[in-house]
Amino acid sequence: MNIEAIDKEYVLHTYARNYVNFTHGHNTTLYDDTGQDYIDLTSGIGVVSVGHANPRLSQAICDQAKKIIHISNLFAIEPQALLAKRLVELSGYDMRIFFANSGAEANEGAIKIARKYGEVDGQIKRYKIVTLKHSFHGRTITALKATGQEAMHTYFGPFPDGFVYAEDIEQVPQLLDDHTVAVMIELIQGEGGVEPQDKEAVQRLAKILKERDILLIVDEVQTGIYRTGEPLASNLYEIEPDIITLAKGLGGGVPIGAVMTRLKDIFAPGDHGSTFGGNYLSTRAALEVLDILEEEKESGALDHRMIYFEERLKAIAAKFSNLFEKEVGLGLMRGLRAKEADIQNEIIKKAFEERVLVLKAGRNTVRFLPPLTITKEEIDEGLGRFERALETL
Repeated sequence: MNIEAIDKEYVLHTYARNYVNFTHGHNTTLYDDTGQDYIDLTSGIGVVSVGHANPRLSQAICDQAKKIIHISNLFAIEPQALLAKRLVELSGYDMRIFFANSGAEANEGAIKIARKYGEVDGQIKRYKIVTLKHSFHGRTITALKATGQEAMHTYFGPFPDGFVYAEDIEQVPQLLDDHTVAVMIELIQGEGGVEPQDKEAVQRLAKILKERDILLIVDEVQTGIYRTGEPLASNLYEIEPDIITLAKGLGGGVPIGAVMTRLKDIFAPGDHGSTFGGNYLSTRAALEVLDILEEEKESGALDHRMIYFEERLKAIAAKFSNLFEKEVGLGLMRGLRAKEADIQNEIIKKAFEERVLVLKAGRNTVRFLPPLTITKEEIDEGLGRFERALETL
């Protein structure tokens, strides 16, 4: 069977694909249809948080599928309620949660919450949302407009009004006015180059917004669910957002998104909804993911592998200083900033040839988002292959 030919004939060409046919995996290792192994330092762009074919997650999905996969949100869903409770307790924030299917949907929900908050007696009083220039918030029309990268705004217009882009965190206060209802930020910009925000600058901004009754939305689609070492990056930054969005690693590969908010009664029945969001299968999977990752955190294993991965990347950045400016990121959301875009592209290509998967990000960054369950042996093997790729340049 020629998968490449079938894909090119019948699937819309929205991705520049590598035509390798993966058939199965184990934790950080993938195998193709010829038996070749690849070390996956992408986890499906931050999704496969507990590794490929995790036996506990697989069993939980299987057990749930034998009972109920989906009913609808017209009825109470036990694992959904339990997941909401669990996320609130892990976060330490006094919030309620809406479940969706993706990060873009979660961000759409956050924007709708903010816009409703800005209405007074049914009249729009505040509607503007400030985001950052290098941000990425999703590919639906509104989430795309919330994204501050101008290149993302080609085609697809006209876009919804009301989005303002700051060059950086420090410029945000200058852009606030009487029509501003919210500021939306990523604490580490993923697509924007694995760029962490300065903690003190974020805390200053949070204080200003609270004083002015402007909502702080934190997009944790990529940073959430222990990716930075804590349940949420917001915990690491020691702030209390008004709205938090989650997706990617929450389901371990099963699509799920979530909007957490302290505005517990902002929505009335009919204001928002999702047919599939928070169904039995996705929320049961997410509960198992949280069980696994909480155990990894409490045992110290997660922190140890994060430290080891960082040390290995820093050593690579120093060894190949002719290729890289610096190492960036937090936890297991990390990057190597290449000196030129051509170097970045060649590195990703050569890494694939050495059978190690890495990602492209903005600012010429080679991005690493390995499973949070990656072992020391897998780190050594994956980064060893990566170094061999660099030696060919």
